[in-house]
Amino acid sequence: MTLEPHRIDVHHHVIPEVYLQALDRAGVSDPIKGVAYPRWSAEDDLDLMDRHGIRTAVVSITAPGVAFVDGAQAAHVARATNDAMAQLITDHPGRYGAFALVPLPDVDAALREIDYALDVLGFDGVGLFTNHRGTYLGDPHFEPIFAALAERDALIHVHPATPSATDQPGFGLPTSLYEFPFDTTRMVANLLYSGTLDRHPGLRIILSHAGGTVPFLAQRLTYAATINPQLRGRQPRDLLASLRRLYYDTAMSANRPTLSALTALVDTDHILFGTDYPFMPESTAAETIAGVQEFFGTDALQAVERGNAAALLPRLARLPAAEAGG
Repeated sequence: MTLEPHRIDVHHHVIPEVYLQALDRAGVSDPIKGVAYPRWSAEDDLDLMDRHGIRTAVVSITAPGVAFVDGAQAAHVARATNDAMAQLITDHPGRYGAFALVPLPDVDAALREIDYALDVLGFDGVGLFTNHRGTYLGDPHFEPIFAALAERDALIHVHPATPSATDQPGFGLPTSLYEFPFDTTRMVANLLYSGTLDRHPGLRIILSHAGGTVPFLAQRLTYAATINPQLRGRQPRDLLASLRRLYYDTAMSANRPTLSALTALVDTDHILFGTDYPFMPESTAAETIAGVQEFFGTDALQAVERGNAAALLPRLARLPAAEAGG
């Protein structure tokens, strides 16, 4: 059964050929340790979207981003990949938006790519990772990035990356299974206690996977100065309020335990629909839709599936919900 597309998917990946070629040139055979790398094509992607009522996908590149190359080559891969995503948007009007891939940790190159992606390509926001080669987003090194994005009021989507530590036991399991949500939590703690979210309270940040373990640990995260009074000077002004200003997507998280914790922390207007396709298969997209439909009432469901994303993404908000030209 083909549904009338109406959903906006803010956690949806693409794998452009130019990106695959860059991985191949660099000799990268296992981009995300232990994760079976999927095949992707625009044709298959659009078919999946139509089958599941996804009118628009705001696409991004998942880990490792450009971490597998250095210097000018990283900037080159980011530019070529962003150009490929821009072509996808052009080829399929109304069906795609994009979060830009930026060549961090090179701040100057990243700022140039942000300008290009937002001003020239007209992208809908910027994609960041929880850590870039082991440097987490709250590090002072990245302050110019957040200052620039705050000045632009740019939408930011943060995807987890593999932690940089090499001595953590993996138990023969995929990195993404549990380290990804833990790394999101590390990054959020870092943003909070570095003062980044206090310095830039207007930042519009979407956290992947319902924020990892953040909703469950939110109150615990307030206890740093209680545990060690020497941390009092780093205590956020209102930690829970900062968490409530962030946005959270439903990728791999549309189940009652996770959504119960999330909705206990944030209002429904800060929850966005996401599938994590194609790194999670079509069955998980269907599971996500069923999960949000089961959990949310009619008005909240409409907001989560479309309205909240449309409010954050002015370009997409101007497109009629029923328009779905492939």
